[in-house]
Amino acid sequence: MAHISRTLEVLAVATRLGLTSFGGPVAHLGYFHEEYVRKRKWLDEQRYADLVALCQFLPGPASSQVGIAVGIGRAGLPGAIAAWLGFTLPSAIALVIFAFALARAGVTDAGWLHGLKLAAVAVVATAVWGMARSLAPDRERATLAIAAAIAALAAPTAWMQVAIIVAAGLVGWRLIPASAGAATPHEPVRISRRLGVISLAVFFALLIALPLARQLSPSTTLAVFDSFYRSGSLVFGGGHVVLPLLQAEVVPPGWVTEQEFLAGYGAAQAVPGPLFTFAAYLGAVMRPPAPHGVAGAALALVAVFLPSFLLVVGALPFWDEIRTRTGFQAALRGINAGVVGILLAALYHPVWTSAVATRADVVIALAAFALLMFWRVPPWLVVIACALAGQVASRVAA
Repeated sequence: MAHISRTLEVLAVATRLGLTSFGGPVAHLGYFHEEYVRKRKWLDEQRYADLVALCQFLPGPASSQVGIAVGIGRAGLPGAIAAWLGFTLPSAIALVIFAFALARAGVTDAGWLHGLKLAAVAVVATAVWGMARSLAPDRERATLAIAAAIAALAAPTAWMQVAIIVAAGLVGWRLIPASAGAATPHEPVRISRRLGVISLAVFFALLIALPLARQLSPSTTLAVFDSFYRSGSLVFGGGHVVLPLLQAEVVPPGWVTEQEFLAGYGAAQAVPGPLFTFAAYLGAVMRPPAPHGVAGAALALVAVFLPSFLLVVGALPFWDEIRTRTGFQAALRGINAGVVGILLAALYHPVWTSAVATRADVVIALAAFALLMFWRVPPWLVVIACALAGQVASRVAA
């Protein structure tokens, strides 16, 4: 009964986060820190920073993976599933509803939608500031974070993000020694090494087998599953990176038009929860013979998230052991600073560059930041205010 109670608790908390966590993966990590570390104390600061570092190493949506890992720590594998369902379904359902509404109304660039993008700028900026104070508090790590941001902006590719993380780990290992109390013991991981090995084996087996099966079978359903699974498997750095991969998979075959893709991209940035739920929107608007509607949304959603789920379950049992070593702790301090730099770069591009184009945009974004940072206004209220401001600004400009 206690195990079931913990699972339901994880589901309830994750669902609330899924309904209120606006701003993309950077902001999500800030929301998770506030909820899981500060309020509920399910894990401590160091444990949370280590999980963030692990999920930055793995391909897939980092914030969703952190949530899955927290769910595992709280209630085992059922907790992982509950954490994923709670955090993912609210935005997935909202985007499917948007897909059906788009088919009827043809809304593509409404002012309120642009206002929601500006709210995301403020939420992400607030989250980056909070994480920088926690993970890069001294001169050495702050410098490393700035260098990581410069590198990420100079070469905004997935492989550069991997290189930054590796380089930051090496710098931390050599120049930022871990403190004596860094390797604190934690509650054991609630999944076995055997299950971890099986999960990793399934991940690589699907990654190799699905493209081969697609060539041998004319099934469009299999082709869709392969496209979304590979996109979810090969993305480092969070949801924004998956967008060009998905565009290359769904637009050329004619499953989704360019206009539908761009409309969904705007909506995906405006809803709470992980940006990877954009896959649910794409699945809903796809054209026959591809799966579409609710069935297409479910297929695309499961396919794009399955790799990250398998990787977290597979890596976590081994990660929790090696993270207690002193040398590895030092590397983690550097990695955490590098992650801050990557998130800082993401704040500028694509979050800022995709939303802020006029003086009115700057005014709305700065006002939203002030409300969040200094007045402590709830994010959902700021989001509503930005949506209204964006609608008014669009009418004035017209």
